[in-house]
Amino acid sequence: MPIQAQDIEDLLREKFPEARITVEGDDGRHFSAFVEDASFRGKNRVQQQREVYAALKGRMDGADSELHALALTTRAPD
Repeated sequence: MPIQAQDIEDLLREKFPEARITVEGDDGRHFSAFVEDASFRGKNRVQQQREVYAALKGRMDGADSELHALALTTRAPD
């Protein structure tokens, strides 16, 4: 079953309720996401992205996963 951009945003919102989040993509498997959250302060990009992937709760795990690709941009607010 394909996942929708809103589903991804909802998952991210659970972990990052105060974040600025944008998710784009409409083919059900390939998306891009921007997540800006204060919790990222002091963390490098790898740490930030690991937190985002963890928030997706396994939706990207394995060859038959709901979410095949996510181009991800993360940052802490200025």
